[in-house]
Amino acid sequence: MKQRLLNFVKAMSSDLDSARQDKVSSTQGNSAMELCASISLAIALIAITPQSMLAREWSKIKSNEELKVAVKDNLRPLGFTDENGHLMGLEVDIARKLAMELLGNESAVKFLAVANKERLQVILEDKVDIVIARVAVTTSRSRIVDFSPYYYLDGTGIVTKNIEINNIRGLNRSRIAVLNNSATIAVIRNQLPDATLIGADSYQAALELLETNQADAFASDRSILTGWIQEYPAYKLLPERLSGAALAIVMPKGLQYQELRSKVNRAIANWKKSGWLEERIEYWGL
Repeated sequence: MKQRLLNFVKAMSSDLDSARQDKVSSTQGNSAMELCASISLAIALIAITPQSMLAREWSKIKSNEELKVAVKDNLRPLGFTDENGHLMGLEVDIARKLAMELLGNESAVKFLAVANKERLQVILEDKVDIVIARVAVTTSRSRIVDFSPYYYLDGTGIVTKNIEINNIRGLNRSRIAVLNNSATIAVIRNQLPDATLIGADSYQAALELLETNQADAFASDRSILTGWIQEYPAYKLLPERLSGAALAIVMPKGLQYQELRSKVNRAIANWKKSGWLEERIEYWGL
């Protein structure tokens, strides 16, 4: 495990050196930031991950009759806790469906709620078998974990409550709130170069900018903005997807986990073919 992560750091360092030699642009800057973050994650994992800590193979999952899954519990409509304390959402549905198909019982799933920074760490520390927690497939992440086929295509979207704005053409010279230091900044600068960007430190801060008429719209990930308009129905999500981010199930690397990966990948392919996945995506308003 440690050697694998050390090799990852070496490879990522090489990529980062190449990125620094390129001509600087907003997109390249975001790529370099992602590489730095991935190197930091790997170094931290080297320090905390004993050699004996490995994710469970399929045979052990089957014998224990339990599938451990990391999910979000505060991200409507992907994974959130309802007013009765029950986990809900598209990714929760996917986890339960997997437990049913792999173990014959949807109650065989054991959930672990995770913060964003914990999503890869928990699988490398053997706390879970898979992660379904709004993880987008990236080259850097693919160096330390494996991904299933994507189950949802996310990307940058924009919300507004201005009834006169029905698409992004109405935002050419508008004030658009964005989260500080987010990848959304580069996307909006590229798509709407004449718009004025206003930074916000949190989603609540962005809401306050909109409610006090300091911003005309807010740009972020479409999956998150879908939950936004469900909670604040005065807002609408504009139809355009301004970038793409494939959300997929995270699984451990290694030949010993091939059976688990094959079962998960086959399940997703079958759900796409049968229409079950699309039905759940529509059910959650995504």
